[in-house]
This record gives sequence, C-alpha cells and structure tokens, in this order.
Amino acid sequence: MYRRTLIGLLATTAMTATLVVGTAATVAPQATADVGAAVVTITYSDARAGEFKDAVAQGVAVWNANVTSVRIQKAASGQRADVQVIADPGWPRATLGPVRPGGSGTVWYGREAVADGYNLVRIASHEFGHILGLPDIKPGPCSSLMSGSTGGVSCTNVNPNASERNRVQSIYANGFAPTATNTVVIG
Repeated sequence: MYRRTLIGLLATTAMTATLVVGTAATVAPQATADVGAAVVTITYSDARAGEFKDAVAQGVAVWNANVTSVRIQKAASGQRADVQVIADPGWPRATLGPVRPGGSGTVWYGREAVADGYNLVRIASHEFGHILGLPDIKPGPCSSLMSGSTGGVSCTNVNPNASERNRVQSIYANGFAPTATNTVVIG
C-alpha cells in the first residue's frame, strides 16, 4: 500500500511539474534560479551616461529578468563599479567580457546610433550583452539581441534569445566568470 501511494504521489507531482512548465512556456521568458548555484553580482556606474541613464537601467533590467547566474546592479555612491557607462558622440561599443566582480568594463553609449533612430533600450541591452561575454552575431535577425544594428532601425527587440540567455547562464555558472578582457566590440 505504501509503495502504491508513493508511486501515485510521484506521478501526481510529475504531472503538476509538467503543467507548471507548460504554463511557463506560454508567457514571456523568465529566468529560473539554479538551486544552490552562486550568483555573480556585477556593478555599474551611470554617472557619465548622460541622457541615457533610464535606457541603461531598462537594459540592465532586461538581463536581470532573463538570467539568474549573474545580476547587474547600480553601484552605490562611492562604490567602485565593475562597469562604467559613458555617453559619447560615436557608435555604441563595449568591452567584451565576461566581466566579473573586481573586473573592469566599459559601455560607450554612442549617440550616433540614437541619431540614426535605433531603439534606446535595445542599444543598452546589446552592449551589456558584450559585458556579459557575448560577441556580435552579424548579420543577424531582429530576434537576436546580439545582431545589433543588423536587426535594423525598426527592430525594437530588447530581449536576448534562448541561445544568448543560455550562453550567459553557462559563462557565469556556479559563480565563476573568467577575468574581463580588454577587447572592445563596436556595435
């Protein structure tokens, strides 16, 4: 009797888990936490981000909603930031990470792309993708965040696709991330 009850309980639990997964697949992608995995926290400073502070915060929020192995948060006043965001007149570009705590990365939020009409939050999300270790995927479709400008001016997709999310999850898995490189990616 005990064995039959246990098997029934396991079958019911499996069906419930299937229903929950099935329901989650119909809504926007959400990050799920890995039980017991360490989370890497990277800080950024928007002190030099000029008029793009809100777009940067929204781009950071996109990544925080899509991955769980790394969190990006604004550095507290007086705290050293791992990533500097700088508004400049050129094309957007960023240090190719992965950047880790104590590392050093820069996002240059270029006004040239803004003047051309590219989506402000997509620019921020894309450049933080580089900080997290993702290279450009060009040419690429709008559905790929890392396609950058090849998605076109009309592309407003600010979210990484499944492959991009999985790559960042893998890079920062178990709290480990290699030291940042000094490569700058334009785009």
